[in-house]
Order: sequence, then structure tokens, then C-alpha cells
Amino acid sequence: MSVSGDRREIVIVGGGIIGCCSAYFLTRHPSYDPTRHKVTLLEASDIAGGASGKAGGLLAQWAYPDNLVNLSYPLHQQLAKEHDGKNRWGYRETNCGQLVVKGRVLSDKLEKQTGDGQHESLEKRSAAAISKLKAARIPHDLDWIEPELLRAYESMSGPGETAQVHPYLFTTSMAKLAEEKGAEIILGQVTEIVRPNDTVASVSYTAKASGESRTIPATDVIVAAGPWTQAILPEAPITAMRAHSVVIRPTRPVSAYALFTNIEIPANFNPAMKSRPTVATPEIYTRPDDTVYACGDGDKTVPLPPTSAEVEVDQERCQEIIDHVGSISNQLRDGEIGVRQACYLPNTVGGRGPLIGLTHTKGLYLAAGHTCWGIQNGPGTGKLVSEFVFDGQAKSAKIASLDPREQL
Repeated sequence: MSVSGDRREIVIVGGGIIGCCSAYFLTRHPSYDPTRHKVTLLEASDIAGGASGKAGGLLAQWAYPDNLVNLSYPLHQQLAKEHDGKNRWGYRETNCGQLVVKGRVLSDKLEKQTGDGQHESLEKRSAAAISKLKAARIPHDLDWIEPELLRAYESMSGPGETAQVHPYLFTTSMAKLAEEKGAEIILGQVTEIVRPNDTVASVSYTAKASGESRTIPATDVIVAAGPWTQAILPEAPITAMRAHSVVIRPTRPVSAYALFTNIEIPANFNPAMKSRPTVATPEIYTRPDDTVYACGDGDKTVPLPPTSAEVEVDQERCQEIIDHVGSISNQLRDGEIGVRQACYLPNTVGGRGPLIGLTHTKGLYLAAGHTCWGIQNGPGTGKLVSEFVFDGQAKSAKIASLDPREQL
């Protein structure tokens, strides 16, 4: 297929939330004409195979950067309304707060087991206990955190200011909705963006199924490869950080909260080994499917692998998360562990990111470096990408501060 006239061959590199949202909004831009514009998304492993499928899915009006958040947060609401996001990808508003809590050593049991095998808390919520929690401003429905361990709670948002989605379901839904409007998804690892005379001409990739090397023409290329951006665009100042997470099915349904915790871990937390007191800060997100997602701190101990399918999971780090959140909640401690996983987050060198927009190469756009806010800022980024491609500039937000040309 030759590139001629006003025909556009638009190629997106990366099948995470940024690439999928870009495909979605490109196929819904007023100027998009499927008879003249071909949108192809290239993904090395699987759609949402990386952080976009393993993130927490928190949406917040207080996220960063402001110029992107103010566009993206309302877009999440619009997308959920238009495409039944509540049922399709678990969109809902949620409570969000910072929690200071004391952890228990692993051997502590604050419950007994009844004759039918069910667990029953020994810590009853008496009137005095409830009064104490109110005085500490602990929400009454945060009843799945052991009351005697609670120290303080501080809300981080008002009504309607935080929400959530299931990241894998949201990302794959965006991909499917883009396909319905004409986008094509190809599983293949990009090996080169051919750009003679500083103008994109084609994209070469290795097909996942056959291993064959192939090349497709391109008039426009959007690099949305997250932490793998440097493998495709070496000059891009994007680095990678690994993050572990687990998904737990608690012993009973729990209330809707996103919690940024500060857990005081006691000395000799694990009786099998001596240890000093420390502080753990896992994030905990309850989900409408009656599961709970929890993630720990990031690390850079293992280099970024070639693809998301090859990410190494450190089982000890996952167990640490499980132990920490279980130390403050019987429902989580005694719940069923469904998933132990890891992914890599894309960071921008110097912390100035993400980078969205034109590069020094004609027809080449960058949309990467979203850190932990990729899901939150995916729709806004996708809309802006569609404007750069079809309008030549960003129209929906002022994002001069995110210009890739300032850092390439």
C-alpha cells in the first residue's frame, strides 16, 4: 500500500492505555475518514500486557500534571457514560484517604473460628469503640481495618473527586472500541522507525506469531511504548521502574476505598526472623468485583526485559505486600490470593512528564512517561494525540510544559 495524496497511514507503537486511547480518539476525531485514514496499533506482546493491565486504576482530580488531569478526568466520566463503563470496566466513584495504622506481627490472631468454619471477630464495635473512631475521624464504613490498630485517617478528596476503573478491562475496551471504528491491531515487536531526512516513512516489526520481519508504510507514528520507549526512540528520556502488586479476594465484601497507608510494622514482624521496627506504605484499592488490589514500593533491581511478557515477578516482594496489608485487616489476611504480579512504570528523567506531542522528526509524535498516572491520564493523552495528528496542535489543553522537543 503506497502513501500518496492525502491518505494517512497512522501507526501507534504500544498497546497499553496510551496507545489504545490514542487509537480510540483518532478513530473518533471529526476529521477521521476510514476510507482515507488507516490507524494501525502495533503491540509486542498483548494488549494491556504491562502496567496498563496491572495498575491500581485510581482516577483523581488531584493527580498531576494539572493541565492534563483537568482534561482527562472528565473524559473518564464521559467514556463511562457513553460505553457503560460501570459494567464494562468497573468505573465508579470511590473514597480516598491516607491511613495511619499499626501493624500486627504475623502470628497475632484477633479472631476465632466458629463451628461452621467462618471467622468471627473478637473485637466487637462497642459504643465506646465507635465513639473513639469518630473522634479520630475514622469513617464508619472503614470496618474492614481492625479498629484497635487505627491511628488516623485523612480524606484526600471531596465527593466526585476520585474514581476508579479496572485497568485491564478499561484498556482492552478502548482497544476494542477503536477496532470497531476501523483501527487494526497487530501483535508484533517494533524494531525500527524508518525516518529518512527527519521524516517518518515506515515502521518495521517482527510478527509475534510467525517471527517474520515486516514493514508497513507510515505518514504518522505515535510512540506510546511506556517504559519501552527508549528501545524504539533512543533519544527519549524515559526510564523504567518495577512495581509489584497482588489481588486478594477478602473474606467478605468491603467498602469502596483507595487507601494510601502508613503501617507501623513492629519489631520481629515475622517471628521466624529478627527485625527492627519499620514503616510500610502499600496502597490498597477495593474494587467493585469484590476484590482488593494492593501494591508496594517500586524497585530498579531487575533491568527492563525486552517485552511485558518477560517481566520477572519477585514472589518475596509480593508476599511482603500480602503480609503488610494482612497485618491490619482480618478480611485481607484470611482472604484468597488471586494474583501476584509485577510491571514496569515509565518515568521521565528529571520528573518532568509525561511528554506528549511533536518531536523534531516530521510525522513522529511521542506520548510517554506517565508514571503511575497512565490510566488516569490516558483519555486526555489520547485526545491530544488525535489533535496533534489531525489538527497539527493541541486544542483541548495547554500542554506546552509537556512538549517532547524540550527534552529530546
